[in-house]
Amino acid sequence: MADIVIINPRFEKSYWGMEHALPFMGKSSNLPVACLPLLAALTPAEHSVTLIDETVEDIDWDRVAKADIVGVTGMSVQRFRMMEIIKELKERGCFVVVGGPWITVQEDYFEGLADVIFVGEAEDTWPRFLAEWKQGLHQYRYEQAEKTDMTRVPTPRFDMLKMNRYAFGSLQFSRGCPFQCEFCDIIVTFGRRPRIKTSAQVIAEFEAILASGQRIVFVVDDNLIGNKKAIKEVLREVVAWQERRGYPLSLFTEASIDLADDPELLDLMTRANFVATFIGIESPSEDALRETKKFQNVRSGGTLLEKVHRIQAAGMEVWCGMIMGFDSDDATIFDRQIEFVQASRIPFAMTGMLSAIPKTPLHDRLAAEGRLDLSDRPEFGTNIIPLQMTREELLEGYLRVLRELYDPVTYFERTDALFLDPDFDFGITKRRRWWRISPSWMQSEALCMARAIGLFARLMARVPDASLRALYRRHLGRFIKVHRRPGLVFTYVFHMAMHFHVWRLERDMASKEAHLVNSF
Repeated sequence: MADIVIINPRFEKSYWGMEHALPFMGKSSNLPVACLPLLAALTPAEHSVTLIDETVEDIDWDRVAKADIVGVTGMSVQRFRMMEIIKELKERGCFVVVGGPWITVQEDYFEGLADVIFVGEAEDTWPRFLAEWKQGLHQYRYEQAEKTDMTRVPTPRFDMLKMNRYAFGSLQFSRGCPFQCEFCDIIVTFGRRPRIKTSAQVIAEFEAILASGQRIVFVVDDNLIGNKKAIKEVLREVVAWQERRGYPLSLFTEASIDLADDPELLDLMTRANFVATFIGIESPSEDALRETKKFQNVRSGGTLLEKVHRIQAAGMEVWCGMIMGFDSDDATIFDRQIEFVQASRIPFAMTGMLSAIPKTPLHDRLAAEGRLDLSDRPEFGTNIIPLQMTREELLEGYLRVLRELYDPVTYFERTDALFLDPDFDFGITKRRRWWRISPSWMQSEALCMARAIGLFARLMARVPDASLRALYRRHLGRFIKVHRRPGLVFTYVFHMAMHFHVWRLERDMASKEAHLVNSF
């Protein structure tokens, strides 16, 4: 039997990290990474497993040093902390195995430090490694010959995490995306053929996440609707489960813009109580979208703006990713980005500079053209060298876009354009009167009001800028004149906390008080 510890490193402050908002919510991290509880579920029962998520707890180095195997996972934005942890582990004589998204695209990054590496998915290779390790016959590099059969993936061990320290839960329906965006590493890691779990698996995970105490869940699929026919079948079962259980979970996810072209899919998602979706819009420039092979964003059926409004009208809030620095971008792109986000009524736009991830087609192309900054922490926040502007101009434009989008007046102008519409609501409450859904829903609405009051009180007590506090009070007063549903009130106050997070993040970066973070 092996004593195994698996570590997820903490993140540097970033857009999605929510570091400036989480203290108001009494949480330590936004959501658990999917791999920790899944790896625990994949570990044969003869071994013992301890999960350490550094985003919610400190690493007990003495405990870790006693383990037979210490696993470290992480994404590209965690690579610096991964390096620190792995060096410390090696100094303590630990046997270190490394997996996850970053090692998958940069296999030599921890060369000389990692005893074993896992490239790509590990549903097959993790149990195989443990069997070979037991016999003293383990390899250095593991990579599955075939993509994981998602119908065989076990329910993650959410019970092994400190779930009450996360703002949201997380689970996964599918992997893979059918599109071919040049900059994206998803198709490198998971392939272009969407693979999906069975309805029974998804419902089992819902029950497990519900048992953990979470009520708001991020479905982490990189494109939930990659296989529309298959996901519709699953969504019908999700709708039925939500109905039986009185709608205990609110869901949000990621999807492609062609969601707007499928009324049946929009209907199923809102009936399943999906309240928001993140969409990779990337750019208002059709030249940039075609250049990066984001063809799904330039298909017929309306403009990008019209499609965003269609999704919002159906009952889902839209969050989006926006990118600057494509080859066709010149200095006019910054104003165009701001204008698009404002017109789209998207409160949360994850705006960033184009970055070339190893193994992607973009990285290969720019490397061949000699247009990559090969330093590990590029001075200008991205490793690409743009064509039609200097690197300084790209960075300055990026910071200006962030500053203007999250200027309080600008932010609430677009947020209120959506939220202050008297017909605005999302998820199942778009289709039913909220007091008629179920008794448990009524209880959740009461809890939402208590949370809204608590969150707003903490904002008023802890936001240091008096003018910002006054603006928050003014806008909440306007909102309550239009909407009284407690869940919507909580959502609106949460949007204030998120505004403060990005507003503070941009100010710290501009003043050099924090590391430059490329939101993308």
